[in-house]
Amino acid sequence: MPDMFRELFRLAESDDYPFHMPGHKRNVMSTPIEGAFRCDITEIEGFDNLHDESGIILEAEERANSLYGAGSTFFLINGSTSGVLSAVSATVPQHGVILAARGSHKSLYHAAYLRNLDIRYLPIKINNNYNIPEGYRAEDIQPYLTDDVSAVFITSPTYEGKCSDIETIAKLCHERNIPLIVDAAHGAHFGFGKKCSEQNKENAAPAASAEINGYTESKEYTDVPESAVRLGADIVIHSVHKTLPSMTQTALIHVTGDLVNRDMLKRFLRIYQSSSPSYVLMASIDRCMEEMEQNGDKYIANLLKYRNMISEETRELKNIFIPGVKEVPDPCKILITDASGTMTGQQIYDILREEYALQFEMAGEKIALAIITGSDREDGIKRLIEALKEIDKKIELEAKDHNTDPKEEPKEAIFLRAIPKRGMTITKAWDAKKEKVRIEEAVGLCAGDFINLYPPGIPMIVPGEIFSEDIAEEIKRYRKEGLNLQGIEPGEGANDIFVFIATDRKE
Repeated sequence: MPDMFRELFRLAESDDYPFHMPGHKRNVMSTPIEGAFRCDITEIEGFDNLHDESGIILEAEERANSLYGAGSTFFLINGSTSGVLSAVSATVPQHGVILAARGSHKSLYHAAYLRNLDIRYLPIKINNNYNIPEGYRAEDIQPYLTDDVSAVFITSPTYEGKCSDIETIAKLCHERNIPLIVDAAHGAHFGFGKKCSEQNKENAAPAASAEINGYTESKEYTDVPESAVRLGADIVIHSVHKTLPSMTQTALIHVTGDLVNRDMLKRFLRIYQSSSPSYVLMASIDRCMEEMEQNGDKYIANLLKYRNMISEETRELKNIFIPGVKEVPDPCKILITDASGTMTGQQIYDILREEYALQFEMAGEKIALAIITGSDREDGIKRLIEALKEIDKKIELEAKDHNTDPKEEPKEAIFLRAIPKRGMTITKAWDAKKEKVRIEEAVGLCAGDFINLYPPGIPMIVPGEIFSEDIAEEIKRYRKEGLNLQGIEPGEGANDIFVFIATDRKE
């Protein structure tokens, strides 16, 4: 049976002349991006339609579904964002209630804005060692499952690799016939590599450590977590481009069980996705699924090898600390922190980029975050390890100059962050007239726009919520540390920050 990738290349090599879109007409002389343009087409005879699939696209989606084991799987070429928008819109009626983790991607909030929804927030659980959101358990959610909740929305794994107990949360939701939506954008690799996982667990004893090109490999990470699809979530969204070998903007949305109206979901997929979907992107998804079917065990084995190399070779560092599997179950995520308190996450990020040409994913207040996958190369992993060793020595010298205590392994410390009070709905506040004021003047007033720490785009304050002194001080601190804040405007002075408030504060 032909797949999309091969069919596109068959077309590219044929004598068929394109009297149709796109405008480049598959003419390799029209662009320097020759390979992609040869295979870039629109919906033509024999190539199916993403929004009414019955042929080659449907077959490709079924191949993806066979890997993940859902009831139905659909391609997303507008990224996980379109999947989140569609999932929320299909499960929660207009003006309805959704129970969600505060640390959700901004696409959840955009869906709430478009549908005029009421977001009820789960407690904001923060890991104090790294200032990152924690995962959830069923007991965290049970008190908030009121009769008017139409759906529950959780991010697992989080941007930083934390996981929620999806299996027990799904069972809790299903007892009330409430669908569970899991934004697993960063977890497309979960559930793969079962063969290598079994072998790793058998050889997990310290005596079984192996020598890899001069490095002693530990077996701290023996597998990747199970997929939320197989753990019982009703809708799962995967960004295959984040941790698997696929092009940017490619994603999947999976549906299981009978709590989700598939026709309604398809309606919103047609609304939120382009009516001219990229066949190059769809073929990239299909090719990625073929790669994982044929070589998924090897891909995960490489990931685990690299992650364990990093753990083993940085274990004895005196200041740089990288939390392991007990704190970060996802082996793709490398959280680097200076446990001595000498350097911020942003400073570590900048040094790695400017002095070692190592571009990390993001910087937070306490961490610099790297993403590794099975597609990494061993020379790149070695460069990172050696750079961290050199930075650790620099920190040690600075720590001695400042009489800073040496590193102690952080202990888990979870605290609940206060949820900002709400003065009006997201929809009303975002649509209201805006006024730009200094951050100090905004205290007690309703936010007129989102303020996000980006990436990953989790809001510090949402339109309609009331600025508190704590939020204002946190924004100023992040700005001073040079973190990437969206939704603020700097003033002439170094410490001047302006924000937008909604001028009509009546509900």
